[in-house]
Amino acid sequence: MSGLIDRAEGCPVGGLIGDAMGTPSEGLEPAEIERRFGWIEDFSGDGTDDSIMKYLLADALIAGDGDADADGWAAQWLRQPDSIGGDKIERFFASVLHCAAKLRYGVLPRRVALGNMPSSSSAMSIAPVGIVNAGHPRAAAAQAQEIASLIHIDEVAFCQDGAVAVAAAIATALAPGATLDDVLAAATAHIKPWSGAEMIALIGQALALAQDAADYVAFRATYHDRFRRAIACDSRETVPATLALVRLANGDPRRTLCYAAISGGTPIPSPAWPARSPARWPGSAAFPPSGWRPWRARRRAISERSPPRWSAWHGARRRGKSPRGGPWWTRLSSKPTRSPRRRAPPGEAAAGPCRGRRSATARPGSPRPWRRAG
Repeated sequence: MSGLIDRAEGCPVGGLIGDAMGTPSEGLEPAEIERRFGWIEDFSGDGTDDSIMKYLLADALIAGDGDADADGWAAQWLRQPDSIGGDKIERFFASVLHCAAKLRYGVLPRRVALGNMPSSSSAMSIAPVGIVNAGHPRAAAAQAQEIASLIHIDEVAFCQDGAVAVAAAIATALAPGATLDDVLAAATAHIKPWSGAEMIALIGQALALAQDAADYVAFRATYHDRFRRAIACDSRETVPATLALVRLANGDPRRTLCYAAISGGTPIPSPAWPARSPARWPGSAAFPPSGWRPWRARRRAISERSPPRWSAWHGARRRGKSPRGGPWWTRLSSKPTRSPRRRAPPGEAAAGPCRGRRSATARPGSPRPWRRAG
């Protein structure tokens, strides 16, 4: 059990570190990243919406004792309205803000995703599903597909396949004796073979490219030429890149995080799109590496909601037991504070999501569209 806990701990901790590491390079092209930062291997700050969405999903899983669906995730959005919007509105991608606004106005969770653009919002937040289904990738895939439908359905349902790939890979990584090859194979093994054929093919091509690439720079250049999409956060670009970077780094969490941080706008267009937190593939029981452990001292408030969650968790681990008893993954935090439901003032939802964004059209080699403001 201690091995499982150590490896599972690497998922959310790695996600938080990856989110913070990638924030400075968000939306930038590789040449600009190299000019400004060179090699990124440290971090500060509390990340982006990616961590916030993951917290909300973890709370939904906790509330359902591990059994959560799209309705349960949506309920957490409404119970914690200050988590999405308000002074955090600039952290969120348009698709999430649109869904949240529709929920506040009474649209059913099964319909709020209609009309959404492609994104990686579900894949980047799905890690808790892989954790609660540790060792059971098929169950993780089924739950991930259902939960991802809150943000992605209809013409962008392929984004569900991205969430399935990430969740299944994590669940497999947490199984005793899992190897890197097992994890990467699981990413495509549980995607629907007919409906998800495009995602399966793209992941296979990306992994082959990583296998054959001489180094990271060569991989990045070729990946940009072959996999770029008009919308920077399209999961058909980001999820294959996630898994390819894990392959390129041979499963090393620290190296994968660094590769992702200097990928910038492409192939990983946001600080914690799935490859921004590749330690969701917990390849080592000793993660984060010892050199990064001071992050807890430097950033006690890695997000506004993290102190009770992480202090309780690590304090319990030092005492040799799970906080408040029971399976650790259902005890990551105390019950979320319930905030009264609030209907957005007229015009608020329409004004927020697209503020500071550019047109969604682009051609290969052009500046990336749909970068978040800020």
